[in-house]
Amino acid sequence: MTGSIIAVLLLSYLIGGLPFGWLIVKIASGRDLRTVASGRTGGTNAMRAAGFLAGFLTAVMDVLKGVSTAWLVSWLGPESDWLRAVAALMAMVGQIFPIYMLERREDGRLHIRGGGAGGATALGGAIALWASSAWFIVPVAFLVYVFVGYASLTTITIAAGALLTFIVRAALGAGPWQHILYGVGALLMVLYALIPNIQRLRAGTERKVGLRGYLQKRRQTPPGGR
Repeated sequence: MTGSIIAVLLLSYLIGGLPFGWLIVKIASGRDLRTVASGRTGGTNAMRAAGFLAGFLTAVMDVLKGVSTAWLVSWLGPESDWLRAVAALMAMVGQIFPIYMLERREDGRLHIRGGGAGGATALGGAIALWASSAWFIVPVAFLVYVFVGYASLTTITIAAGALLTFIVRAALGAGPWQHILYGVGALLMVLYALIPNIQRLRAGTERKVGLRGYLQKRRQTPPGGR
């Protein structure tokens, strides 16, 4: 049983770390996604580098990383709310700290360059724990993305939405409290990954996306330059 638990957690991490965004952008444009804008390999940066379709495909694949943890637990077992929650968190660890992106710096030290912020995988993990959570998390995150206009806040909204959803379910006796552990862990990891973005938000220099980003670009485009 211990071996199967280790296998689930290890595979969850390895699947979570698969650099789909890097691969999709490399195939679509030949660019190294780690050299574009934020340097992350998530859907938002993939969209910046290679367009909407690349970003959309990256986001879908990153969501599936989290969803896949439910399948791993079902196949390898043992079935438990604890293992499902921790496996989903391990997929997020892989997304944020992908072993495949390990490289050596000029000073000889090894470091991971190009992980994502974990938002799409956090959504996938929430779906793995309770499929209907998507109906609560996705609409709110979409509204934040379009009208508030910050991808970083959208990512935080996803993790916070998962936590709130699982707290309410547990309080109503409709879901296990172990899912709250997942929500707490997901939110903490996302906040850690987004420390630079949070600093830019406080400074007012964070990149805008969605409707606000579009309107900002239109205002900055000189007449005749469209």
